[in-house]
Amino acid sequence: MNKISSKINGMKPILNQNGIARGLASEKDILFGFEKVYDQTQLNLMNERCILVDENDKQIGTETKKNCHLIKNINNGMLHRAFSVFLFDTNNRLLMHQRSLHKITYPNHWTNSCCSHPLSTTEEMDTSNDHIGVKRAAKRRLIYELGMNESQFSENDLNFITRIQYKAENVPRDDVFGENEIDYVLFLKGDYDFNMNTNEVKAIKFFSMYELKEFLREEQNQNSSVQLTPWFKLICEKFLFKWWSKLDDISSIKDEKTIHKF
Repeated sequence: MNKISSKINGMKPILNQNGIARGLASEKDILFGFEKVYDQTQLNLMNERCILVDENDKQIGTETKKNCHLIKNINNGMLHRAFSVFLFDTNNRLLMHQRSLHKITYPNHWTNSCCSHPLSTTEEMDTSNDHIGVKRAAKRRLIYELGMNESQFSENDLNFITRIQYKAENVPRDDVFGENEIDYVLFLKGDYDFNMNTNEVKAIKFFSMYELKEFLREEQNQNSSVQLTPWFKLICEKFLFKWWSKLDDISSIKDEKTIHKF
């Protein structure tokens, strides 16, 4: 895999008039007199501790979410575990969400139903029972981001499909953040209630297979305002529509052993 270009060696706090940190700025931002202010809630989430893995998905340590996403660390090989949930209703429509403008990485981008990271805790590092740790993390984030009712579903309703490894730069490109993940793909099917967290989610929408194909074509238009996350585009290009046609036979698309590397 090619390295992501990096010009930034770190982040610095922006202080308000009372000397209190109100965000992070790159060295480049400070050099040119431009201070980018991040949402405080999203900034706090950067302190969560993610699971570091090797290229075989073996757990090798822990690091903050911020450090996992810094390009300088990605270019030194830092790799972490993540997950992507694809939620289908009983009409086989896929729920997609548009990431909030508050998000530090890929703001305003459309993507699959829920995307995040298992944390470095005993419960979420557990790889037994069909990757129950990742499923616990997925349930936690579905409740947090989409406001799903905890009583409506369990971890065991989530179906592990496969894993992908990919690398990408942040958009808008900031030469600070990027992605380098082994991403667990999880499917969930059912009719659920949602009460979205607007700090995480700008909009949600169900797509039929035909509607999503049209949406992907729209994104390719040079004048389109549609933006898609790189992991979602990759999964669409390589796998999604084949999987979608087999929602009633999930076991036939499950691939336990392979980590698809891109």
